[in-house]
Amino acid sequence: MLEERVLERAPLVLDRRARNRYFEDGFLTVPGYVGAAWLDRLRAVVAAKVEASRALSASDDQFDLAPDHCADKPNIRRLRKAVDQHPELWAFAQDPAVVDLVADVLGPDLRFHSSKLNFKWSDGGDAVQWHQDIQAWPHTSFSVLTFGVYLDDTSAEQGPLTALPGTHRGPLFDQFDDSGRWTGALSARDVATLPTDRAVDLCGPAGTVVLIDCRVVHGSAVNHSSRLRPLFLNVYSSADTLPLTPAPAPTTRTGVLVRGEEPRHVHMEPYPARLPPRWDQVGYRSIFAAQGAAQAVAMD
Repeated sequence: MLEERVLERAPLVLDRRARNRYFEDGFLTVPGYVGAAWLDRLRAVVAAKVEASRALSASDDQFDLAPDHCADKPNIRRLRKAVDQHPELWAFAQDPAVVDLVADVLGPDLRFHSSKLNFKWSDGGDAVQWHQDIQAWPHTSFSVLTFGVYLDDTSAEQGPLTALPGTHRGPLFDQFDDSGRWTGALSARDVATLPTDRAVDLCGPAGTVVLIDCRVVHGSAVNHSSRLRPLFLNVYSSADTLPLTPAPAPTTRTGVLVRGEEPRHVHMEPYPARLPPRWDQVGYRSIFAAQGAAQAVAMD
C-alpha cells in the first residue's frame, strides 16, 4: 500500500508523530512495547533452544551455529525459520498487538514472509556489516518491513541494531562482490558514500520493538557484553505486495495472510536492483554465514 494511503488511515497503536518518524527515517523504535507475559514465553523458547543446540556439532536446517559452538559453550548465531521451530513463535508473530502495530505503517492487510531469531552471543557475538534487506527477497513494491523485538534489555555495548536514517530514500546497493558472489553486505566503496557518522543505535529495555523499512541501510556491532542479545525478527509485507523471487529461508507460514483481507490488485513499483541468487537452487543459511564467507574470500 502506498505511504500516502497508509497515512490517510487513523493509527491503531502509534501516534501520528511516531508514524511520520518511521516514514521519514525508515525505522522506528517503540520502547517496551511487548509485555512481561509474552517476554517470559519467548525467553522460555530461547532457553529450550539453547539446550537443544548442545547436542549439535554443526549447523542444520534449524540452527546456524558459530564455528566455536560446542556442548559446553553453545554459540548459536541464528534460529532459522523460527516460526516453524516452536508454536509460541508463530503465535507471537500473528498476535493482534503485533500485526496492529505493523498495520500502522504498512496498511490493514498484511502477509507474513519470514522469520529468524538472532542470538548475538555474549563476549564476541558476530557483527553484521552494513546491508539492506530487500535485495535478499525482492518484492513487487517496497511495502515490506522487519519487526524485531529485544527479549532482554539492550544497550550499545551489546551490538544492537544500528541504522542510517533516510537511506530508504536512496539507492539500492549491489550486495555481490566483484566476482559476482553474493555477500549480503554493501561494498566498502558504497559504504564510503554514506553518512555513517549519523548512525543511530536502536536500543531499549526488554520488549522494545524495532520496525525497519526493507531498504534502510543497517547492521550491528560485536556484542562486547557478558550478556546474550536475543532478537526475534519477523518480516511482513502489505498483502498487495508479492515476492518476486523464492525466499532465502521460507517457512511453512510464508505467504499467509495474518491480518485483513486478500487484495484484488498487486502493488507494483519498479525494482532497480540486481536479483539475488535463486535460493531454492543454491541454498541459504544466514547473513552471518554469507558475510563470513565473503570476508574469507577477500582475505585469500
